[in-house]
Amino acid sequence: MTSHLGGARVWAKREDCNSGLAFGGNKTRKLEYLVPDVLANESTHLVSIGGVQSNHTRQVAAVAAKLGLRARLVQESWVDWPDAVNDRVGNIQLSRIMGAQVQLTDADFDIGFKQSWQNAWEEIRAEGGTPYAIPAGASDHPLGGLGFANWAHEVAQQERELGVFFDTVVVCSVTGSTHAGMIAGFAEQQRPRRVLGIDASAKIDGTRGQVGKIARATAERIELGRELRDEEITVLEGWAGEHYGIPVDSTLEAIRLTGRLEGVILDPVYEGKSMAGLIDLVTTGEIGPDSNVLYAHLGGQPALNAYSALFRD
Repeated sequence: MTSHLGGARVWAKREDCNSGLAFGGNKTRKLEYLVPDVLANESTHLVSIGGVQSNHTRQVAAVAAKLGLRARLVQESWVDWPDAVNDRVGNIQLSRIMGAQVQLTDADFDIGFKQSWQNAWEEIRAEGGTPYAIPAGASDHPLGGLGFANWAHEVAQQERELGVFFDTVVVCSVTGSTHAGMIAGFAEQQRPRRVLGIDASAKIDGTRGQVGKIARATAERIELGRELRDEEITVLEGWAGEHYGIPVDSTLEAIRLTGRLEGVILDPVYEGKSMAGLIDLVTTGEIGPDSNVLYAHLGGQPALNAYSALFRD
């Protein structure tokens, strides 16, 4: 990839390889910080929400299975995608295999709190259970940014071991806490590093607001000791297309290029879009030729099964 792009040296940190739990992914790293709270509350159910092909709900189902708890997953129709088996393959199939109770609900995409999710944990409580409510992406949760604040410290350790400094980090940004946690964690290190979020929500104002809110809350929780500056919070638009979850030409080109050059698989909802951003930023020189850029691969490949018609050739 580095040779093909002819600019910055490109590295990747693979969250799709971070765990033995159901193909891992960035939400598994977040959920690690919620688990002690889940156990302290003596919860019986993990209750969360996402789209039909949510990577997050699949990882919630895996964590529930590992803990011996039940999972209740509200899967809303966030993506208007005409694949006939969209609700039977990929992430949702894996969640069912792991024993989660899946509730399909018609609703548009939105990163805010949803009534369908609140109804689900209220029903469990009425039945005598003890639900633990996890918002979409585990993001708008008091502990949601901690996993990737620690990721930033892990990167610093790996930099020391490798003898390299990543002056630019590129990450997909939608529900916000992955990007926000990185911002807070790297802010502690006080090094000249850009953390560039690539919007895949197609609702850029909402994403920017969410990232800023979570980054500042996480900075306070890890006792950063100062306010985050506005210039530390960067979410870039231009690669999401018009709708969340719908791949555009640059998405598909990035997926094919990464697969053919590196044997690394990207998904069409998140990573295909963030890689498209990285490719353009490197080839235009926005990320300079002397840079070491770290691409955060957040996982999500099981969703490819719901987009199979795109890759017939």
